Amino acid sequence: MDGLPPVHEAWLPREHSLHRPRHGGRQLTALISALVFFAAPTLMWLGGMRPSELENHELASFPSLWDGWGFLTGMDPWATENLVFRAGAIQTADWISRTFFGEPAPFDQGPTSQSGPLPGSPDQEGTTTEPDPNNPNNVPDAAGYRRVIEGRDGWLYLGEDVIAKCRPERPLAETMARLAELREIVESSGRRFILVAVPDKSTMVPEHLPDSYAGKDCAEEVTPQLWQQLSATARAVDMRAPLQAVAEELGRPPYFPLDSHWTSEGALELVRQVAERVEPGVTRSWEVVEREQRTANADLPPLIGREGINEAMTYRLAPDGENFRTIRPLADLRKPVRRVSEPQEGMVSRPTLLLGDSFSLPVSAYIPTAFADVTQLYYSTIDPDPALVARTVAENEVFVLEIVERNIARGDLRLLDRPFLDLVRQETQNRPIR
Repeated sequence: MDGLPPVHEAWLPREHSLHRPRHGGRQLTALISALVFFAAPTLMWLGGMRPSELENHELASFPSLWDGWGFLTGMDPWATENLVFRAGAIQTADWISRTFFGEPAPFDQGPTSQSGPLPGSPDQEGTTTEPDPNNPNNVPDAAGYRRVIEGRDGWLYLGEDVIAKCRPERPLAETMARLAELREIVESSGRRFILVAVPDKSTMVPEHLPDSYAGKDCAEEVTPQLWQQLSATARAVDMRAPLQAVAEELGRPPYFPLDSHWTSEGALELVRQVAERVEPGVTRSWEVVEREQRTANADLPPLIGREGINEAMTYRLAPDGENFRTIRPLADLRKPVRRVSEPQEGMVSRPTLLLGDSFSLPVSAYIPTAFADVTQLYYSTIDPDPALVARTVAENEVFVLEIVERNIARGDLRLLDRPFLDLVRQETQNRPIR
């Protein structure tokens, strides 16, 4: 049997049956393109340029070989989010689309890993982003929906407000039953349980929403059902009426036009509502005065290739009506942060845990002024360390759980999973309050 020719197949005569052309020109082009694609971001990084966080999570880290197939699936988000020039590319694409086609660029359509509120309140200087409370890759098919809904008068809304209601991960009735079960577990140990439901901006300020947008009908149908069951089954503190009263007093909504969060006035109202439920009448001596105007980057414009600023007033609180106190807001709640002070008139003295999402970050500037012993923590910490969260619940006499409406509607909160509920039962029953 004859062996293979002693020369490369591309050097054989064209008539030879084993001749294969080298395609030199095309191969060279491909090699140059690959070199530019991989080397340019690296050279820009070495030159001091860094990728920016455009969404509601930290930049994806390089996947580990120990992740198995997750190494391959994790390469895409890592490569996308760590492009140094990504922010500029998004802004350029949006400008081209609006200038030449008269409509926003479609890069915010389709599946989304947005699962919760974004940071960006003026009360959150230097804050870090709250991690997704669940697997960021396990999202419903949101094709056709917008991650950002562009409303009238320049208002922007987080598309997850709609997606969560139209494509929930857990039936609404089951979510409410689990919240009721969590209440029973906590209260059976002698502790106080207060569930605070924070309405979405689209619920509280619907007048700026566009006349038509994907998911409008189903969202409008689910919203009243959700709030009715929150009251009847979960026995939640409904913040809609208190926030409406705040809006009427201010002459404007306590939400930012370009952000997914509420303002300092909304955070203060949550503190007031919780304090009154722990110790009725405790807020009668409160005095609140303006502190200073602050600005910060808004969280929604970068998702559609723009920039925007939040402007809001911050406040000082005197629980006794005389001694005003100013507390710097926390920057990160991924680990428990406990703050203790000497109790005085107008303050709740019982050890209290506030377990919440990023809406609780601006609350951190005011709740230590009203609660003499308060601990704050993200409920997303349940994902990496459920035992830590359960122990923190057991270490306090009052358990305040703050959840934004869209997270309740989506229903995939880890704190409602059976293993965590069992863990809380075990920890609280081992340390009952008598």
